[in-house]
Amino acid sequence: MLRVAIIGGYGNFGAHVARSLAGDSAIQLIIAARSHAKAEAFVGALPAANRAEAGAYDLDGPADALAALKPDLVINMVGPYNGQSYAVAEAAIACGAHYCDIADAREFVTGIGVLDDKAKAAGVAVLAGASSVPALTAAYLDEAALVMRSIRSVEYGISGAEQSNAGTGTVAAVLSFVGQRFTTLRGGQMTPVTGWSDLRRVHLPGVGHRWFGRANAPDLDLFAARYPGLQDHSFWAGHAIAPLHFGTALMGWLARIGLLPRLDRFAPQLVRLASLFDGLGTGTSGFFMTISGEGESGTPLTRRHWIIARSGHGPYIPCIPVILIARQMAARRQFAPGARPCLGVIDLAEYRAEFASFDIEVTDA
Repeated sequence: MLRVAIIGGYGNFGAHVARSLAGDSAIQLIIAARSHAKAEAFVGALPAANRAEAGAYDLDGPADALAALKPDLVINMVGPYNGQSYAVAEAAIACGAHYCDIADAREFVTGIGVLDDKAKAAGVAVLAGASSVPALTAAYLDEAALVMRSIRSVEYGISGAEQSNAGTGTVAAVLSFVGQRFTTLRGGQMTPVTGWSDLRRVHLPGVGHRWFGRANAPDLDLFAARYPGLQDHSFWAGHAIAPLHFGTALMGWLARIGLLPRLDRFAPQLVRLASLFDGLGTGTSGFFMTISGEGESGTPLTRRHWIIARSGHGPYIPCIPVILIARQMAARRQFAPGARPCLGVIDLAEYRAEFASFDIEVTDA
């Protein structure tokens, strides 16, 4: 059996991953987090093919606490990843365990290669960013690259549902770039932009128009090298409820001119404030992507994609890669040793097969 330790395994996202893997007879789960009592309570209510275990593990250490759990695979579900060290990944390497996470923090994911030599020496795979960005977005581009001889531009965005189970960590991850400067590819050059700026409306099929602003992601560094010929690349994010979107934009502007500090420090308070608007939400989130380039004959070619998740199922999409990685390892799939962003690991067909388990509609044009 593959012993899978889920760090933060009783949190919103961690619990979903645990429940998704619990029925696999080739997996034994270890639910680990700061509170051993909460981990035990969760394990006691978890119907699992193999008896799950509870463990105590704090991101602040000690490192040997992870070795005591005797994992074969460690899934780090504790966000936000902005500013988080690689302590969990290093502890996994030290005890000979594979590692993956759902990080979407740009520096965290793009910098994971610093552990490459250690991971190779230990014979383990360390995969950062097994999430919507960059894993899912790269899966779409990889499929496009099969029919395009050159991808010239790509833009995509995520509009979250207000009635969802997103917690403080998720909100803090978004707020970390609101009003902050980062770079994106424009005309073949990395150009500074401001998070949540350049507000725009985008039509989502079956949903209507929603507002988006510029967002930061590991993709903005990774894709230029992965897809030669890429000249323009942008990522967008937005709230489902317009007043919340514009309120976030206003706070971002105040942070930009120095009247507010970085907004992620206010995440707990803003989560409570946003909950007051839940009655205006629908539990529907959306994703759009437009990929433009040249077909094999050199003629212009554009591909458009939408994902509409209803019933509050959108937040489960970022969890799909780590679930599939665990299942595939349990089925004896071999992952090359080394530390790298999670690119080309889960293909689009595998994603779409998982979407069928949720209230998710996929449209391509």
